[in-house]
Amino acid sequence: MASLRDLKARISSTSNTKQITKAMEMVSASKLNKAEDNAKAFVPYMKKIQEVVASIATGNIDVDHPMLISRPVKKTGYIVITSDRGLAGPYNTNVLRKLYQTIEERHQSKDEYVIIPIGKVGRDFCKKRDLPIAHEVTGLPDQPSFAEIKDIANYAVNLFADEEVDELNLFYNHFISAISQEVTETKVLPLNDIDVGEKQSSMYEYEPNQEQILETLLPQYAESLVYGALLDGKASEHASRMTAMRNATDNAEDIIDELTLSYNRARQAAITQEISEIVSGAAALE
Repeated sequence: MASLRDLKARISSTSNTKQITKAMEMVSASKLNKAEDNAKAFVPYMKKIQEVVASIATGNIDVDHPMLISRPVKKTGYIVITSDRGLAGPYNTNVLRKLYQTIEERHQSKDEYVIIPIGKVGRDFCKKRDLPIAHEVTGLPDQPSFAEIKDIANYAVNLFADEEVDELNLFYNHFISAISQEVTETKVLPLNDIDVGEKQSSMYEYEPNQEQILETLLPQYAESLVYGALLDGKASEHASRMTAMRNATDNAEDIIDELTLSYNRARQAAITQEISEIVSGAAALE
């Protein structure tokens, strides 16, 4: 059995750890509120730009924009959104496992795909397994702006436009609730399966013309898919970290309770032993 001093030291260190995890939980909860608001605020813009693009792309005009046309897939690009830090529960593990399983199922050679990791965890995962990396992004803030993600989004879109990849897919954690996130794969390019919903082309008048507007909107729409997924992923990251830190705090409390019980038992045994020795000494003097 551990000594009283060792038990007391373990109780103290575990209490310190509990304070840290509790503080991290509260910080993540605060960041989650902002991230969730950002993700929700971006949804109306995404729906509207999707509606306009779909209205033009599925209209009566002859549209042959390269971003709308499928071609034989010889090489695939994958964007994977992870965090820069750990201690986020299964957030990074789940999305990276899904990415790796997808690559194993679809490809026979490393020449058939390329990866764009967003986040240090994803970058380190790819480098450790010697997976081909086209570009990487790290150090994004907890509340990223579109300007901070525009370069990587534009780079990914240009990979497809320049025919360096024939398909571009996106892996991220979709935020459902504070306790539920779902790994999601979304096809970014080509944009040949835009959800049209109810046709509303008659609602719009286009100036100068539909073709020129589509030329501008399609890259913006593809970039918005990446940015929207990043906002979604940030909310999922903070939710997962908050849950992980709450679980860590609860575990620390359980450990402290067990150690305190062991400490009290050991102290009681020591006191009982001292009383027995005193009684025995007194009896010997008589």
